Amino acid sequence: MDKNQFLQSFAEQFDETDPSTFTMGTRFKEMDEWSSMIALMIIAMVDENYNKKITGADLRETDTIEQLFERLNEK
Repeated sequence: MDKNQFLQSFAEQFDETDPSTFTMGTRFKEMDEWSSMIALMIIAMVDENYNKKITGADLRETDTIEQLFERLNEK
């Protein structure tokens, strides 16, 4: 799985936030736009694009996009 592609796919789930503001170190849950709806969209994006399953617990237990990326690589 490519980090840059994952970052781009992650950023695309946010409608109101400029994609250029996202880095692997972004603390996504601290973003103004973060919501339970976006969490569900990220879960669906990961399933659809990477054929991997993540849960709400995976999102709760990670703080940055990179931590979520690493967790996905462990699955």
